[in-house]
Amino acid sequence: MRLKVAAVAVALLAGLTAGCAPDGGTADKAPATPATPSGYPEMQKKVAAAESAVARADQDATQDDTDH
Repeated sequence: MRLKVAAVAVALLAGLTAGCAPDGGTADKAPATPATPSGYPEMQKKVAAAESAVARADQDATQDDTDH
């Protein structure tokens, strides 16, 4: 029984080692340098503008609450 458990443990360890090795395993690798989608800089500008608008609205709401 111990021999069987040891054999299973060795097989599992070998599988994990092969799968986790830098150049081993069968998993597809991600590209080394992912391509930036077109329009990404414009999207970043829009997100920054939206965040600024939310911050201003939050500040205005806080000021309105303290005025009463």
